[in-house]
Amino acid sequence: MTIAADRELASREFAIEDISTGLFASGFGQVGDGRSFSFHVERQVLLVEVYRPRLSGPVPQEEDVVAATSRKLTDVDLYDERSVAAVVRDAVTAAQPVTRSGR
Repeated sequence: MTIAADRELASREFAIEDISTGLFASGFGQVGDGRSFSFHVERQVLLVEVYRPRLSGPVPQEEDVVAATSRKLTDVDLYDERSVAAVVRDAVTAAQPVTRSGR
C-alpha cells in the first residue's frame, strides 16, 4: 500500500492518495476539480466511482456518486503499482455520468 504525502493539490491535478495492488487492488484519490474517486477490482474488472465535490461526511453515499465506469483488466499487471495507477487514471477520465431515476 502506498499513501501519498499530505500536500495541496494544484488546480486540475489528478492524484491517487492510497493504492493497494494485487488481485483485490483498491484505493482512492482526488480528480483535482474538487471531486474525489475510489476504485477496486472485482473478478478482473476495475470499478471506479467519482463523487461530487464537498462531501458532507467521510464516507460517500450512493447519492454522492456522479460518474462511474468499469473496465476489464485482462492485460493489466495488478501487482505493479504503476500499471494499476495508469488504468485508474484512464478509467476516471472515461467515467460517464450516473443517471438517477426520479423518486
